[in-house]
Amino acid sequence: MDNTQTIKLQDTAVEATQRLTGKEAIIKCLLAEGVDTLYGYPGGAIMPVYDELYKYQDKLHHVLTRHEQGATHAAQGYARVSGRVGVAIATSGPGATNLITGIADAQIDSTPMVCITGQVASHLLGSDAFQETDIIGISTPVTKWNYQITKASEIPEVMAKAFYIAKSGRPGPVLIDITKDAQFEEFDFAYKKCTAVRSYKPVPKLNPEALQAAAEEINNAKKPMIVWGQGVILGKAEEEFKAVVEKSGVPAAWTILGVSAIPTDHPLNVGMVGMHGNYAPNLLTNECDVLIAIGMRFDDRVTGDLNTYAKQAKVIHFEIDPAEVNKNVTADIAVLGNSKETLAALLPLLEEKKHTEWLNRFKELYQVEFDKIIKDDITPEKEGLTMGEVLEGINKVSKGDAVIVSDVGQHQMIACRYAKFNQSKSNVTSGGLGTMGFALPAAIGAKMGAPERPVVAIIGDGGYQMTIQELGTIFQTKVPVKIVVLNNDFLGMVRQWQQLFFDRRYASTELINPDFVAIAKGYYIDAKRVSKREDLAGAIEEMLASDGPYFLEVTVEKEDNVFPMIPTGASVSDIRLE
Repeated sequence: MDNTQTIKLQDTAVEATQRLTGKEAIIKCLLAEGVDTLYGYPGGAIMPVYDELYKYQDKLHHVLTRHEQGATHAAQGYARVSGRVGVAIATSGPGATNLITGIADAQIDSTPMVCITGQVASHLLGSDAFQETDIIGISTPVTKWNYQITKASEIPEVMAKAFYIAKSGRPGPVLIDITKDAQFEEFDFAYKKCTAVRSYKPVPKLNPEALQAAAEEINNAKKPMIVWGQGVILGKAEEEFKAVVEKSGVPAAWTILGVSAIPTDHPLNVGMVGMHGNYAPNLLTNECDVLIAIGMRFDDRVTGDLNTYAKQAKVIHFEIDPAEVNKNVTADIAVLGNSKETLAALLPLLEEKKHTEWLNRFKELYQVEFDKIIKDDITPEKEGLTMGEVLEGINKVSKGDAVIVSDVGQHQMIACRYAKFNQSKSNVTSGGLGTMGFALPAAIGAKMGAPERPVVAIIGDGGYQMTIQELGTIFQTKVPVKIVVLNNDFLGMVRQWQQLFFDRRYASTELINPDFVAIAKGYYIDAKRVSKREDLAGAIEEMLASDGPYFLEVTVEKEDNVFPMIPTGASVSDIRLE
């Protein structure tokens, strides 16, 4: 996006013009945008802004994470459960580059985030000065927009534009880099929120003809199927979506970022699609006659082999981002727009249907999966503990009201498969980038974004150690997150692939782990280890009843695998049950 684009501004300024320094202006902009929490780590090039933050501790809660990557993941967790823009702040050089993984994660998962980085003084730019990196060049591929401020007078317009772009249309991360001299420079400050940017059209105009054509296909379908993604949640379209599903009677399956838009136990919710998704929706993708994709992007983990994916079906794609239409799967009908608007407009065009026979196919196939896999996952009779029974134990105590924040690996797939949800914005995980180390800091942000809800982080022993230092953030802030580490002494997902596809050559996947309970206690966090089934239920109850942060390590079977599974590049019809 061209950094010189004109910004159209509201006529009314938030406050009258006043003489401020750049560092003061940054804080005023954050307050004008309604920011109350930000995550970061100070350093030389951003120190002036931190000096100003010191004066606003009653209005802006700064959370000192133990690593800048942790700041971005915490900002993501905050944004995902609150629906607001997450904010992260760091210094130049390594501080800024440490943000990149979280920014890339936010970009592919459409998470609204504004990152502010300090930069060396403008006269030193390009001189390889101490802690100078070209963070604009580095972050360009993984941001929705970025901009380097070298003059204090640029701050209000650029900050207004940053928040507008981050949260409008398909959300995403924005990075603002500000030189140290611009932080000290004085100028006449006035702030106006940005409402539009020339040539940036965040929401496409709804085409009534496409909508009518979509409604006709849905009304005439004999075996229709919905696959919905996070676009329903980002569009705040949960009620409209539920009404469409119920009126049309269409079985609806979800991607891992879409789950919780409607309750898990809704009679038309038929489960998860994708590599470790449920048997019925994966298999029947290749039997439906109309496939209705809503707010999802046909990721390769969902589609498997594109040459065989839903070739028999008419594909209707409801999507806010035109770039996603026909990118992976060709749509017969594309309905562009925000899901809240498009689904509301679709509803009166739909006929009331029940598709009883077709829905029964999903139920029959679910029973096959239950008998072969689910029963032994959640109520095992073997000696070793399973990840599935841990999730089932959490469901029984939380009654589906918890926010589940999962890391990446086998435990992530188990958490997404078995966690029960009654309300939206309940599943926080790293979908597109698959970032190990995501869950612990994201859980901190999620709890701060929804302080009234229980937040449980489900983490593997591998990913946990990538950001384990954020226990220090939990100790300092006393944020009452519940941490469950499912410990199998392996990088479990990689080990599963090595077992199935590399003749059990477990190359660099076995972990020799530390005493996790001792480490948690070193941070003054209540902690317990469970290795026996008879102790599990009581430990989960104790954890969720705790008023403060709590760490629970559960020793699970070393070589337990996650099924069903669609091997990489295979057809969704080639789903393995064992």
